[in-house]
Parts: sequence; structure tokens; C-alpha cells
Amino acid sequence: MGLKNRIDPGLSYFLTLTVVDWVDIFTRPVYKNIITDSLAYCISDKGLQLNAWVLMSNHLHLVASATGKDSLSDILRDMKKYTSKKIVETIESVPESRRDWMLYRFEYAGKFDSKIKNYKFWQEGNEPMEIQTFPFLKQKIDYIHNNPVRAEIVSEPHNYLYSSAFDYSGGQGILPVVLAW
Repeated sequence: MGLKNRIDPGLSYFLTLTVVDWVDIFTRPVYKNIITDSLAYCISDKGLQLNAWVLMSNHLHLVASATGKDSLSDILRDMKKYTSKKIVETIESVPESRRDWMLYRFEYAGKFDSKIKNYKFWQEGNEPMEIQTFPFLKQKIDYIHNNPVRAEIVSEPHNYLYSSAFDYSGGQGILPVVLAW
């Protein structure tokens, strides 16, 4: 991993994982559930610690760190590899009106990357921003939680299921989150 995307062990980061060409794939629960199931696995089995998260139609924001033997960089690499493969398999196997178009976009994106055999689902990098101060952490978590409001999906952050905003309002969301305050 280059210096631009360096993730140091033991630190927390604000991260963005983006689908190639900003394809709006996370509009259907079947694809959202692949991401949440994978995050849940990474939390329970790989030492991923989430402080905040939101899954939007074409990207995922996280405030995260690693607490186990696996580094955050390794966890993200493995998660992206697994979810890429699983989502493409799902597109190929379930009824999907955009199947041909999406597969074409992912295949085309992979043609120019020697590391890719067939399809490229995620853009390169995670745009990591190290969390160094509490004001920066709060700003990033507020940004994450208000993403669905800005996109006019919900009127209040805590009403969006695929986010940690409900956890911060006193509830228990669909993924285990370590609250930052």
C-alpha cells in the first residue's frame, strides 16, 4: 500500500470504500446484506472495531480500527475481496434488471488492472484519514450519520437502518458498534 493510503496499526481511521463508476448497487437488500454480513464477520472473527458506519447506494463510510492480530489494512483487503466475489456471484444468480449493465461495468473496470481476473467491484484505496482529535472524530461521525439525510433517504439519521446512527441515539443497530462518546 502506498504512502497516500497508509494505514498504521493501532490507529482509528475514517474510511470510504467506493464501488467502481459509483454504480448504485446497494439499493437492494440482497447486496446490502452481503456488506453487513461481511462486516459482522470481520467484527466477530477478525478484530474489526467499528465506531461508526453507513452504507449508501454506492459507497461505505467507516470509522474503524483493528483490535486483533489482523491489521485494519488486511481486514479491509480481505473484506473487499470477499464482497466483490460474493456480489458478482449474486448479480449472476438472482433476478436483476441491471445484470448485464452492471457486469459490463465491473468487467470493463477490471480489464485495465493486471491484478483483476474478471470483475473489479471496488475502487482502489480506502481514502484513510487518521483520527487524531476528538473534534475530527465527531465531525466524521456526524458526516457519516447525516449522509442518508443529505441524500434525502430519511429525515432523521437514526431512522436509517444501514448506519450506526441508531446506536448513537440510544438504540442497538444491526452491527455491533463501539460508541466514541
